[in-house]
Amino acid sequence: MKIAEIRAMHTEELYTELERLRRHLFDLRAQGVTEKLHNPNQVTVAKRDIARVFTILTERDEKNIEQHQHHMEAVAVRQARSV
Repeated sequence: MKIAEIRAMHTEELYTELERLRRHLFDLRAQGVTEKLHNPNQVTVAKRDIARVFTILTERDEKNIEQHQHHMEAVAVRQARSV
């Protein structure tokens, strides 16, 4: 993902993208443990994309990024339970 694409996103979209990238990195690491990872470079690319999102959030003076992320996850869980 290019930095220009990330800068074009709204703040809430960045938090959603951050969650997606973290989940993707987790999946890649799990594949690496089971030796089914075809391209090990994918882990590095995912880490760099996460760093880029953090950089843009910091540039936008977002505070408590981790806390906001956990709050969004909790809201999503509550919504899933109510359905």
